[in-house]
Amino acid sequence: MGQSPAQPRNTSMSSKLKQPRPKKPGLHPRNRHQGHYDLRALARVCPALKPHIIRAADGQETLDFADPQAVTLLNQALLLQQYGIRDWAIPTGYLCPPVPGRADYIHALADLLGESHDGNIPTGDPLVGLDIGTGANLIYPLLGRAEYQWRFVGVDIDATALANASRILGANPELAAGIELRQQTTPAHIFHGLVGAQEQFDFTLCNPPFHASQTEAISGAQRKWNNLGKTQAGNRPKLNFGGRANELMCEGGEAGFLARMIEESAEFAGQVFWFTSLVSRAASLPALQQQLRALPITDLRIIPMAQGHKQSRLLAWTFLDKKQRRAWRKARWSAKVPA
Repeated sequence: MGQSPAQPRNTSMSSKLKQPRPKKPGLHPRNRHQGHYDLRALARVCPALKPHIIRAADGQETLDFADPQAVTLLNQALLLQQYGIRDWAIPTGYLCPPVPGRADYIHALADLLGESHDGNIPTGDPLVGLDIGTGANLIYPLLGRAEYQWRFVGVDIDATALANASRILGANPELAAGIELRQQTTPAHIFHGLVGAQEQFDFTLCNPPFHASQTEAISGAQRKWNNLGKTQAGNRPKLNFGGRANELMCEGGEAGFLARMIEESAEFAGQVFWFTSLVSRAASLPALQQQLRALPITDLRIIPMAQGHKQSRLLAWTFLDKKQRRAWRKARWSAKVPA
């Protein structure tokens, strides 16, 4: 973009879980994206955003959130202003994630790790997360590295997505030191072919493909356009957050993908502390819970999350018993942010 990078806010924080989750639906208390966007301030760090600022019917400044370019530039500005992440961009047509919602996942995961560690959020290089379907945007590793200094392995089946993720890392060497990229060459597999026999991960993350078919994806996009008060000719509404077929669709949709993830997770039971994933559809939960409870898991969590009117939840499970968890923490979770 040519301008000097904005300095990220001080990320130091108490390791103690002093801030409870909000009782009402909303962003996590540690989420940096509370309240309304200061669009003029964002446009100062990302001048390309300025032409996309418009006046709403009530006279307030806003963006046309039906415009994919405006949404992408908003992300670019937020990541630069709030985290100092430079030159973030994605190829045309790839998924553009809503940064505040993705940050909520990171903070909810940090709380989960803290609850497993006597109320202290473990931070720093000793912790390693596996981001399944990291995409061209690389959003979870970037935010997790910036907020909690965790290390990440980001995986995807799409070579073009990984090439763009590598480009982003090249522009941000201070984050790149803690982020590795891997390609899954067998799309039918999730953990197989990626996790080494002796490799351990403290957590996994995933935002699974949501739709089971292109028809379903188009219908979902049309609902979004209707909610935004927009109309569009034809039966192929564009997606304001974009998304390639492999990012949006898979056999069985979200429920099918997560069922396969749960099945494979049992084969790596001792190599991951917490398996986690977003679940967008509440209707998917009963079958997933039933599948999990048929396995020798020792803990199952469903953590609600919300951003505006969008409701989601974090599904988490572990196979480790209390003795194994204590040994794991002692070996790997020694580093904490000073109080």
